Amino acid sequence: MRYIFDYSDQQMLAKFELGGYKASRQELLAWMSREEEPGFVLCEDVMLARFLNGLIIKNRGPKGDGIPEPEQLLSNNIILRKLKIALSLQADDLLKMLQLNGFSISKHELSALFRNPEHKNYRRCLDQLMRNILDGMEKYYRKK
Repeated sequence: MRYIFDYSDQQMLAKFELGGYKASRQELLAWMSREEEPGFVLCEDVMLARFLNGLIIKNRGPKGDGIPEPEQLLSNNIILRKLKIALSLQADDLLKMLQLNGFSISKHELSALFRNPEHKNYRRCLDQLMRNILDGMEKYYRKK
């Protein structure tokens, strides 16, 4: 998200704060480092959930009941749902993003990603699909 929208450190930290965590610049830099770099720290799911919740609050406004409680474990499906909400994306937008990356799925396959995991037509969002969505998102937004 940082690269796609060219967020500064301050903008990133502000989104964490909106999500209920006051991160330090050192924490942010450690999370943003490459795995092979010294000082790299893996961003835990709960922190990523806080960032995504902050992104939703920044773009869509707060809910009446305050800051949502972050998920302890994130799946690609949950991340994708949060991005869809934060960026006000429709199915056609996501399909365009995938097409920009040379990847295509049907509208029905896409809707299966947003179903309840207990639903018979639920589909897990695998890493390859998530990478293609994020790469397409980059092309979609950086082009504008």
